[in-house]
Amino acid sequence: MAWLETIINGLLVGSLYALFGLGAALTFGIAKIVNVAHGEFIVLAGFIGIFLVSVIPIHPLLILPIVIVIVFALGYGLQTVLLNRVVGKDPLPPMLLTFGLSIVIKNAMVEFLGATPRSINMGGLRFKGMDVFGLKLGVLPVVIFAISVCLFIALHFWLNHTRYGRILRATGDEQKIVQLFGVNYKRAFGVATGLALSMSAAAGMMLAMRSTITPFTGGDRLLIAFEVVIVGGLGSMWGALIGGFVLGVTHLMGLRFDPNSGLLYAHIMFFIILTIMPRGISGWRQ
Repeated sequence: MAWLETIINGLLVGSLYALFGLGAALTFGIAKIVNVAHGEFIVLAGFIGIFLVSVIPIHPLLILPIVIVIVFALGYGLQTVLLNRVVGKDPLPPMLLTFGLSIVIKNAMVEFLGATPRSINMGGLRFKGMDVFGLKLGVLPVVIFAISVCLFIALHFWLNHTRYGRILRATGDEQKIVQLFGVNYKRAFGVATGLALSMSAAAGMMLAMRSTITPFTGGDRLLIAFEVVIVGGLGSMWGALIGGFVLGVTHLMGLRFDPNSGLLYAHIMFFIILTIMPRGISGWRQ
């Protein structure tokens, strides 16, 4: 029973990891951009959530959609104003630009927010537990799991069953062809980056609900996001979900063996999967 509880809690943690990776998967899958500032945007969204919770007297979970909209606009503007100027066949210029952006964002957060760990006050919800068939689970992790899965389902539906969603998918697959049909691919890239960062915003705010964050938290989250994307398969949305679950379960199983291991066993699992299946789990048949 204890091992089953560890696995289920690993899936709960993995849903947040999957959300870290979803934004990176979207950016790479559609705009073919490796966003090195991805981790900093996760943390920035967390701090935006912390600020809004302090000034708007409603439940933090109701603040989440507001943060998502704000960061969507930020992502759209970033792509339109900066990244579209350097995006092209060579992936290096946008990678270098986002690397510089990550440094600027991190140092700006240190300057204006300080390095003190902060979190969103969830009241008793953070430590509230429940018993499910003899398994002890935290209420907040279950809520975060439900929100994460709902975001995956909603995004999948939008990309596959709406006109502009299909345009985004087509732009990611055949950029030159969609231009022949009058599609402004740079605008599509802006929407894709906005969506990617809005998913990161949800992850960042829920991270701040579940634990503390500092301006230096982004590096670890970026590493997790990249590992999730690579384990799941580059550009695969559902692969990111599977990758998050795999790393989350491995992380907690490793902590059960060695409480001081941190993310060591998750990184080892990443290395093993990358060695056996270089295309990731979703691309292993190829």
